[in-house]
Amino acid sequence: MNILLVAAETSPYAKVGGLADMASALPKAWSQAGHDVRVILPLYGTIDKERYSVQKLDMLVAVPFGSWTEYAEVWHGKLPDSSVDVYFLRSSDYFDRPGIYGYHEGFEDNDRRFIFLSKASFEVAKALNFKPDVVHAHDYHTAVCMPLLKVTYQHDPFFAHTAGVFTIHNMAFQGHFDPLRAMEFCGFEPSDFYTGCWYEHDGCFNAMKAGIMFADKVTTVSPTYAQEIRWTPEGKGMQGALQQRSADVLGILNGIDTREWDPATDKQIALTYSADALQRKLANKLALLREVGFHDNDQNDDVPLVGMVTRLTEQKGLSILQHAIPQHLRDGSMRLVVLGSGEHQAESFLHDVEHQFPHLVRFIRGYNEPLSHRIQAGCDFYLMPSLFEPCGLTQMFALRYGTVPIVRGIGGLADTIEEYDPITFSGTGVQFYAYHAEELSTAIWRGLRLFKQEPHWTHVRSNAMNVDYSIVHTAEHYLEAFAWALEKVR
Repeated sequence: MNILLVAAETSPYAKVGGLADMASALPKAWSQAGHDVRVILPLYGTIDKERYSVQKLDMLVAVPFGSWTEYAEVWHGKLPDSSVDVYFLRSSDYFDRPGIYGYHEGFEDNDRRFIFLSKASFEVAKALNFKPDVVHAHDYHTAVCMPLLKVTYQHDPFFAHTAGVFTIHNMAFQGHFDPLRAMEFCGFEPSDFYTGCWYEHDGCFNAMKAGIMFADKVTTVSPTYAQEIRWTPEGKGMQGALQQRSADVLGILNGIDTREWDPATDKQIALTYSADALQRKLANKLALLREVGFHDNDQNDDVPLVGMVTRLTEQKGLSILQHAIPQHLRDGSMRLVVLGSGEHQAESFLHDVEHQFPHLVRFIRGYNEPLSHRIQAGCDFYLMPSLFEPCGLTQMFALRYGTVPIVRGIGGLADTIEEYDPITFSGTGVQFYAYHAEELSTAIWRGLRLFKQEPHWTHVRSNAMNVDYSIVHTAEHYLEAFAWALEKVR
């Protein structure tokens, strides 16, 4: 099968969240299964071309854009540790600037930037003579690939038998664009935009809705989230569109690259270990304590260490965290290590609690991939009190590293974490449900009571490490979805 994946993020080149991880791991898994996969990605100004051996090709693609034509250079690289070809679109007008989306409110021309990316992906495929069986688009940034395929490019014999699959990673970001601009950039007739049409929601051109309505199959990143966005406020206004397409909406649980995230071989951590050698995990805890500056207490393993690697936004549960965490710090029942950045108020809170409890809290601002591995390996617990969570990957990393997750049981967290049962010794972590600080605090207490309490401490960590959420399984489910999508166009 020929698969063209188009995304605004792909790890390790450009990453904000889990979309980048999936846009990297899935192509690798499909390639290993024998499929021909090409990835299309903007050449952002922040991408280190030398580090990743990204080379300019002798190729300039013409992109029909409204009533005019624009152009993009094409650069090429290989996904690290794979044979997957990545084609980068360079446009100094659109992508040669700091960041991917623009902080907080986003760049004012994101409509133009991402419609250009979507249209250019078809032109790159033609220039490469790569005839895709499936165009796989991700989130609102490339959602317009779906109407472009059905309205424009499927009239081209090159794409006549190409199916479109659209994956929703986060319904909270939908791409609300000015309809006159968006329809013109896409090359669609202005008269095709009207109240209730497949492009329209609340008077705007809604890229997410267009992706949902025009795709042959719509997927999202966990079975529970697929239900939540259809029947609860998590649909963010798209419930009607998703119910209309319900026969074609699938929830496919994300997975992780178990080669990259493997405590038995991880070169980023202090000492490798496995489920059969869990005692070696302690060396990672002591090393992490020293690394983040707990020098006076780095040989004391009696206090549970709780970790978070996260974007500091309300989605990640920061409002209830701020009310629940201080009581656990005041009685000294836990240490906390947080790696992340985001909203100013959340960062200020973490700086304040670090200042108030310098012997218990460390906040490392920003993102550091190697350190994220060491936090997963060195912590006893991993905390995800999310307001909503389409899937989440970091709780899967935690399971892989025997770090017990404490999560809110929604979205993909409900699908991946099973409450530990001290009677049957089954389960992999701790869940709570109501989005309240008291519920979170109670869940933290339930988790902390497991710490070093045998046989439960050994069972819950061993259970966690023996769960298999490999990307290989996810990739197989996507191939099934692609095959179903192809049945609709052939």
